[in-house]
Amino acid sequence: MKKLTALFFTVAFLSISSFATAGNEGGPYIGGSLGYSSLDVAINAIEEEDVNFDDDDMGFKVFAGYNFGLVPMFDFAIEGSYVDFGGTAADAIPDLDIDITAYDIFGVACYNIGPVGIFGKAGHVWWEIDSSISDVLDESSGDMAYGIGLKFQFNSVAVRAEYERFKFDIDDADIDLDFVSVGFSWTF
Repeated sequence: MKKLTALFFTVAFLSISSFATAGNEGGPYIGGSLGYSSLDVAINAIEEEDVNFDDDDMGFKVFAGYNFGLVPMFDFAIEGSYVDFGGTAADAIPDLDIDITAYDIFGVACYNIGPVGIFGKAGHVWWEIDSSISDVLDESSGDMAYGIGLKFQFNSVAVRAEYERFKFDIDDADIDLDFVSVGFSWTF
């Protein structure tokens, strides 16, 4: 009976330890997400009245990164992505169309609780805005960005849900962009 009890506890311990480190998959990874972007624009016109509007659209992103996976239960990664936030048109301003795309790089830290991970990320974004108001909003520059999210990882495949916040400052306009997305990643 003692041998059976010892065998049971040994198997249970090995199962728990592998469950505790699930999701700690190190190496390069790729993925993609579909999301919803919410855009808030405030244009500070000098001679005309100020213009404020917000709109939303569907967007997508593709990303790649490297997870170092050096510490049990914690992941540290570097991740870069291309994001298309979709387009917007303000009803209050005739003929105004805005399209925003971005490239970004983030440092990502994740705490794994079994196959579930909670992560935060901070980094730099290089964005490009194309608009029909060429003298005010056509810009390309870089700013800080951050985000939070959850992932569920099974072996080398993960399902991710995340929220990212981007704030773009142009001379005559302030642009706040929120991006909520759900996607998959694969570690190889």
